[in-house]
Amino acid sequence: MIAGTSFTVSKKMKISVALENRTWELPDEGMITFSNEDTTCITLSHNNALVITVFIECFQRKCVMVDPGSLANIICWKVVEEIRLLEKIIPAARTLASFNMSSETTKREIDLPMEAEGVVKAKKFYVIDNNMHYNVIFASSWLHNMKAVLSTLHLLLKFPTTEGIM
Repeated sequence: MIAGTSFTVSKKMKISVALENRTWELPDEGMITFSNEDTTCITLSHNNALVITVFIECFQRKCVMVDPGSLANIICWKVVEEIRLLEKIIPAARTLASFNMSSETTKREIDLPMEAEGVVKAKKFYVIDNNMHYNVIFASSWLHNMKAVLSTLHLLLKFPTTEGIM
């Protein structure tokens, strides 16, 4: 043994997880597809985020980003304040981490119904006190709940409704 030297031993373990096969039923209307007609308002070589407009408790909210890489639905405090839903906020501390390993601790969450093209789905949102560029960020769970398919190339989101694919 060498005096004054310490060693750290770590053991690496290989863990594998087997998921059961899950199948999704396609809507009765058929397949969801995108075509050249869906790109009428897009300029070439865009690098834009997919931003939509939704209704929250009958209030129209623009600047809502759809982020399929996010695991948390996020809403700004100012939006909750503007639509007068402060009484629906639940105290809950959560730490959200971003891709660059920075983190934000939320102290509140809220369950809200969101309406898009007549389809209403309720989801849990973490309330962020700081200002961010978007009013709301929808995570992958919202997309799955809506049975939505998105195309970043077309900057478009399509999902089944009672009136067909919207």
